[in-house]
Amino acid sequence: MFISMHNWMRAEPIETTIRRLAKYGYDSIEIEGEPAKYKTKDVLKLLREYQLNCFGSVSLMFEGRDLIHADEAARASTVQYIKDCVTMVKELEGREMTVVPSQVGKVKAMASPEEEWQWAVEGLKEIYAHSEKAGVVLGLEPINRFETNFLNRHDQALLLAAEVGPNCGVCLDAFHINIEEADMYQAILNTGKKLVNFHAADNNRMACGQGSYDWVRLVTTLKAAGYNSALSVEFVPPLDRTPANPYKNAMAAAEAELTPEQLMFIESHSSGVLSDEFYSWLVEISAKTLKHAIKKANGR
Repeated sequence: MFISMHNWMRAEPIETTIRRLAKYGYDSIEIEGEPAKYKTKDVLKLLREYQLNCFGSVSLMFEGRDLIHADEAARASTVQYIKDCVTMVKELEGREMTVVPSQVGKVKAMASPEEEWQWAVEGLKEIYAHSEKAGVVLGLEPINRFETNFLNRHDQALLLAAEVGPNCGVCLDAFHINIEEADMYQAILNTGKKLVNFHAADNNRMACGQGSYDWVRLVTTLKAAGYNSALSVEFVPPLDRTPANPYKNAMAAAEAELTPEQLMFIESHSSGVLSDEFYSWLVEISAKTLKHAIKKANGR
């Protein structure tokens, strides 16, 4: 296993992100799903300069990005958006594309369960055909019920992946499975060889090591499931706006690179714009925690 990290949680020049990941010993990046934002040749050059890889990407399901939207045009544009993300991953020499099928924050159905399922299958099959040609594996990510009314558990994701295609996998997230699974360790084992990515944050969605998780047990369970790929850090700190706040340096002003859609997406996750000092500290803590867990799981 190796450590990777998302970058959608903080708006900044990609070189700043890559330099920080290299500083704290990360192996790769799971780049935000915004293909129009990046010149892949330039990003690939930076990754090589700092001796990092692109593991993959994750779909950012802002309003209007939804494979189960009642509007056919919205579904079609979402399919194209995710296909463009897959192309970006290919150009960055990555290998995995995490897909959240529905808009994050949308918890009210627009159609019957049968229609939603069929729309998801149809859209994902088209994306899957493109990803297979690109040599990029899809990982369907279930997220908690407070962020979507569709695909919350590993068994749902496994069933959907089976309908999409034989190489379609599942991405699990440590934070979400803690909420939705009766036994998150068993969920990992049940997913087994279909697990193609694992997102890492603690039970409180803080940095790895800042909650109650036993990361050695988590990584050992992943190993037992046959997983030997990225641990992709994805913390989203629940910021404290009361006098009890232990992190006085957490908040910062919005950066120039942050679009209104990105800010809304971050705030919809009950977080906000983080200071460089605080964010970098969380990046470092996560790396140390995961590296220690990997060593222990490997018997070292």
